[in-house]
Amino acid sequence: MTGQVPLWADVLISALALSGAAFTLIGAWGLAKLGDFGKRLHGPTKASTLGVGCVLIASMLWFALAGTPSLHELLITVFLFFTAPLSAHLLIKAAMKLDTTLRPPPPPR
Repeated sequence: MTGQVPLWADVLISALALSGAAFTLIGAWGLAKLGDFGKRLHGPTKASTLGVGCVLIASMLWFALAGTPSLHELLITVFLFFTAPLSAHLLIKAAMKLDTTLRPPPPPR
């Protein structure tokens, strides 16, 4: 390591890493405890995406402030934020096609 990270950055990085871990834990808990497919899909795609994003941003900040910037974390974060909602959308569309009880009722005329 070439540089010393300031105290404010350590606090910010720690807060991002801890909040990311908390969001990821909440997403895992939602996957394990929620009832049907739609609810189980909603928990991990929202909370875990935010959790992993916070951890990756914390890692990106730490490496940038320590003197060895890396764009790998930024690319992973962008890829994750684009692919997680799309894959969840495709999964729920496939589930609604296979199980008609998951479809919402038609609007009243």
